[in-house]
Amino acid sequence: MAKNSMNPKVDWFFNKATKWQEEYEQLRTIVLDCGLTEELKWGCPCYTFEKSNIVLIHGFKEYCAFLFFKGVLLNDAEGILIQQTENVQVARQVRFTNVREIVKMKATLKAYIYEAIEVEKAGLKVALKKPAEYTVPEEFQKELDANPALKKAFKALTPGRQKGYLFYFSQPKLSKTRAARVEKSMQQILSGKGLED
Repeated sequence: MAKNSMNPKVDWFFNKATKWQEEYEQLRTIVLDCGLTEELKWGCPCYTFEKSNIVLIHGFKEYCAFLFFKGVLLNDAEGILIQQTENVQVARQVRFTNVREIVKMKATLKAYIYEAIEVEKAGLKVALKKPAEYTVPEEFQKELDANPALKKAFKALTPGRQKGYLFYFSQPKLSKTRAARVEKSMQQILSGKGLED
């Protein structure tokens, strides 16, 4: 594969002195060796193949990382991919805390990048969880059972809005907090609105 050149628009990210500067440089070299196009997206270096996002470089306080946009579709033979939070359905990270780790994993990282490119070429898509796969908290279920209008209104919402509510209702550990959230949102649901509306 032809080695793609660095994009001057992205240079500022690598030039600003950061905690992970050396690590970023290593990651950049590895990914550019794989022939991807370097762009700046969300304030981070993002690497694309025929306009599709493949991998992103980003850093946090404890680590810096490669973020594979469709990481969930990779084989992950080495078991290095990490789901950032339980709500991240598709993307996966490979985390690093020093340059040595990156240098040691160079061949593996390239293999993962090439696999991510193949996933894109094959047009593979990720089946996202449907609202039905999210559990309905019992506090909300009770209201749905008691109120046919609420049940009908909730079913009429878009899958994204349904997911938003189910996630919002499920978060609190205490039943009374969950019930209070349900109570507060009922009018919104009956009006056919999502959480954010």
